[in-house]
Amino acid sequence: MSILCGVPLLECVYCLACARWAWKRCLHTAGHDSETWGLATAEEFEPIPRLCRYILAVYEDDLRQPLWEPPGGYGIKPDWLILRRTYEDTHGRAPPYILYLDHDHADIVLAVRGLNLARESDYAVLLDNKLGKRKIDGGYVHNGLLKAAGWVLDAECDILKELVEKYPNYTLTFTGHSLGSGVAAMLALVVVLHHDKLGNIDRRRIRCYAVAPARCMSLNLAVRYADVINSVVLQDDFLPRTATPLEDIFKSLFCFPFVLQSAVPTMFKVHERYLYSG
Repeated sequence: MSILCGVPLLECVYCLACARWAWKRCLHTAGHDSETWGLATAEEFEPIPRLCRYILAVYEDDLRQPLWEPPGGYGIKPDWLILRRTYEDTHGRAPPYILYLDHDHADIVLAVRGLNLARESDYAVLLDNKLGKRKIDGGYVHNGLLKAAGWVLDAECDILKELVEKYPNYTLTFTGHSLGSGVAAMLALVVVLHHDKLGNIDRRRIRCYAVAPARCMSLNLAVRYADVINSVVLQDDFLPRTATPLEDIFKSLFCFPFVLQSAVPTMFKVHERYLYSG
């Protein structure tokens, strides 16, 4: 009606509202969300740099001859590496990971690598979800990440149980970055819920350090598992600070290259058929 009158008032109001929403979403300084939180103690922060190096070590093909070793090295002794799983081993069901027996810190560490932009299977894990799709322990979790964590636990359950029972004074730590952090968080949650799978391991022995984590569980679960799962977020890091309603935007951004990949050859075939038929 407003267009017919020559004064598109409703359209202007709608555009301004959308612009205001986009401005607040994209330029909001998310660091303010946690500015009132207390500071971590030195003891609480101590494992984080070490675990970050372990995560980086997952990217290496051979830890005895590393190609991208950071200054000071990975801090990993190759002889203590229990296993290393690649995409070929996981068949795309989960990102690559390593299991490391850290005798220096009395820790059994399972470290998962982050999102590989060149792997469609990683996108499949990340995008396998919708709001309220997967319920667990009275809350909601990311479906694809939970399935990936379940695959890892099923694959390594026996060796983890053996290590936990052989070293009763060692902690069991799950850690990862980005996509891997979501898998690690789901692993910690599932192990706590089904501790009998690992010989009735005590909850106090289970830890998770999720570095730049994707949002993968509802708030009530995050609060109840805060003694186990620790999120490590650097200032305004985009992925952890992104609100859940932006899921559709992520899907559009991630799926667009694959849409082009499948659409462009089709367009050429149609054009070629048109030329031949003409």
